[in-house]
Amino acid sequence: MKKRSREASTIDLTPLIDVVFLLLIFFMVSTVFKKEELALILNLPTGETSESKSQNNKSLQVEVTKKEIALNGKKLSFIDFAKSLSDTSNKKVPVILRVDESVEYKKVVKVIDLLKKYKLENLNLITEKE
Repeated sequence: MKKRSREASTIDLTPLIDVVFLLLIFFMVSTVFKKEELALILNLPTGETSESKSQNNKSLQVEVTKKEIALNGKKLSFIDFAKSLSDTSNKKVPVILRVDESVEYKKVVKVIDLLKKYKLENLNLITEKE
């Protein structure tokens, strides 16, 4: 009687690795990349000389609507907004101001006065290009 020799059964990992890489590539391609973190939905006014500037992470993003105000993607009350501005250590930081076109001029002036009060004078007003 002949002895049967058993071959060691091993799992071929090549197809498994291929599937993992395909899934990795699929999720990388299908991921939505966030450009900016905005808290409020704004209808920006249009302007003829609008320029697109690259935004860096070192800027203050201010958004203003009729009822709300947001700083760096967080909705705040006007008092908390003022407190956050007073806590800003770098006074040379660019301030990117997005104001909804329906906001009263009086509110825009209040926000700009508050920025001037805390010596944040590197101001950029954002509009949409026509």
